[in-house]
Amino acid sequence: MTATVTPRSSSTTTALPAQEEVVTSLTARRVLALTRLATGFIFLWAFLDKTFGLGYATPSERAWINGGTPSQGFLNSPAVVGPFQGFFQGIASPLTDVLFMLGMLGVGAAVMLGIGMRVAAWSGSIIMVMMWMAEWPLVEGSTNPLVDYHIIYALTLVVLATCLASDTWGLGRWWRELPVVRAQRWLR
Repeated sequence: MTATVTPRSSSTTTALPAQEEVVTSLTARRVLALTRLATGFIFLWAFLDKTFGLGYATPSERAWINGGTPSQGFLNSPAVVGPFQGFFQGIASPLTDVLFMLGMLGVGAAVMLGIGMRVAAWSGSIIMVMMWMAEWPLVEGSTNPLVDYHIIYALTLVVLATCLASDTWGLGRWWRELPVVRAQRWLR
């Protein structure tokens, strides 16, 4: 018995899936959309508070616009413990401040708008796992040695991207239909 393989025509484009095909319940789609907006706001809020020192996690005198050092302040703090402490303190620099802040802004804006969810999910998850590693919860006295909010945020981003949560109350469908995104599927 032999199998016949029919090559795909390059002129034929397959329709991209929509959220309705992935998540069939309207209620579930709406819950995913709310989760997407809330998760995006967590990242966007971190950017805004650290940039302008809104007085929540960052007082105005430590704001980035007032000369504060968002990542350096954390990476050189007593919160960074464990076997990677030297690594994280060694990379603390003005460059990590810029990269961290661009990451918070980019992930937050992309997730809230529902664009580039794959890239946002990967980027946000990498940021969260690195923060988990920096705080190293695998020590006695931690609340949970394996799963903390960093891991939950990373998993949430993956679920949102996988379930096409950007289609409901977001620009996901429009974004996926852009020619550049259709040609470069990793941009979805």
